Amino acid sequence: MDNNKTNGQPVGLFADKALKDEPHVGYVKAAPTESTQTHATEESNDLTAHAGKKTTIASGEALKLAVVGHTNTGKTSILRTLLRDVYFGEVKNEAATTRHVEQAKLTDSQTGEDLVILYDTPGLEDASGLMDWLEDNTASRRDGIERLQQFLAADIAQGGDALTSSGGNDDYSQEAKVIRQLLASDMAIYVVDAREPVLGKYKDELAILSWAAIPVMPVFNFTDSQDANIDEWQTMLARRNLHISTRFDSVAFEFEDEMRLWQNLATMLTHSEMLEQLMTRRTENWAQLYDEANIIIADFLLNVAAFVYEINEDDDPMPILAQMQEAVRQSERAMQHNLLNLYKFYDNAVAATPLELQAYQQDPFDPELLKSYGIRTTSGAAAGALLGLGIDAAALGTTLGLGAAIGGIAGGLLSNTSSIADKITGVKRLYIDPATLTLLATRAIDLLTALRHRGHAATDATQLLYKGEKTNIEQALDDDGHTVTPWPTHKLPSELKKARGKPQWSSLSSGKSEQAQLLRSDMAWSLASKLQSRESE
Repeated sequence: MDNNKTNGQPVGLFADKALKDEPHVGYVKAAPTESTQTHATEESNDLTAHAGKKTTIASGEALKLAVVGHTNTGKTSILRTLLRDVYFGEVKNEAATTRHVEQAKLTDSQTGEDLVILYDTPGLEDASGLMDWLEDNTASRRDGIERLQQFLAADIAQGGDALTSSGGNDDYSQEAKVIRQLLASDMAIYVVDAREPVLGKYKDELAILSWAAIPVMPVFNFTDSQDANIDEWQTMLARRNLHISTRFDSVAFEFEDEMRLWQNLATMLTHSEMLEQLMTRRTENWAQLYDEANIIIADFLLNVAAFVYEINEDDDPMPILAQMQEAVRQSERAMQHNLLNLYKFYDNAVAATPLELQAYQQDPFDPELLKSYGIRTTSGAAAGALLGLGIDAAALGTTLGLGAAIGGIAGGLLSNTSSIADKITGVKRLYIDPATLTLLATRAIDLLTALRHRGHAATDATQLLYKGEKTNIEQALDDDGHTVTPWPTHKLPSELKKARGKPQWSSLSSGKSEQAQLLRSDMAWSLASKLQSRESE
């Protein structure tokens, strides 16, 4: 059902302004999600000029918000980030990617109620030419709505056969699609590529949009670019009585920027209950995502910390070491994918993810990676071994003595004879080294930070660095050059220390995934709380 119509008639602020539309059904690849629903707008032929007129959005009614702007300014990109949907629309680095109006809904994740209906419109390709036509063919004494109606009734607004039969050459059918949706909406956001200089064509676009007589708020995209011209834009906008604008970068995402966008829109409405409800629910959902992400990380770390393998004293540890390392690598990859899915990023060709950065592709058992994070192994583990392969010096006063023969794959494992009984029976227990646990924790927190600052419009790896993001080496150091890790390597949290004596907690040890996860669930909540408190410091 078309949300712009009731019983075949258009609704929305100044709905009587919308004239006929051409038949078309657009397409969206994404399936509905818990908090967003997307589908294409069906543009019908029977929009009439005189439906029931509204003078303002009604209380308790979903806001109809048109997203408009010049071609290739990132309208679809902004919608992808607002919807948390990498599949919405089509994003390419070329003009006029969006050819038809597409619709998406922001709903209350608890009640399913529609709060905002967003309309992604084609780019305005030739506003200056359209302005010339309006000046030549409509009377200046008529108001803007009437002049736009006259344009929509003209052959140049129809395109295709209608334009050919009239003998005209100017095709403004794309602009007509934008204006029809604009006239059937309650308000609009005008997307500005902040890297662009202020040109005459943009001034003409704003003049035409103002004739629709609905609130229009400029939104600056790509604000993180060094080439941003926001001051010049704001000066021009102020001269056109557009004093409320906001910044929302579809690639370098900040949740506070999104809240500011909705808040600024709310100040322009008579009834803003739906936007206020949206802000409340989105804030709750954002906090819940953060809680769930830290649980995922904590559960992963406990699973690895409890991972233990017993061998006889005379057994060659090398095959076991290799098996344990590979199990940890796979476990980390699964954790990373869980975080990506939680924040609705997907490791595919549709949108780039932070995992494509080299820092997340490096082997956690690579000796150079530990060095880059400034992490040192414990003194007992470091004696005569590479990255922590050895027997606890307090228990035996010696090491395995494998030295360089172990090679790079030995990194990250600590053999620990934790009791005299083990020594007598000749049993060795292999654990993951505290230094490697610290590295895994640090890298997981780095990934979570990247996801929370990543818009859903990044299409290639060159767009992955968000504002202020550092390399893994830079992340490991604070302003004074000191190592920044969740905890000192030699002071693991009590939850991870306890996991050392609970091999049944680890699916890597027992192979019983669900049972092991249930056993460590309470500790995961406790460790997650500590992770959050350290991240906020």
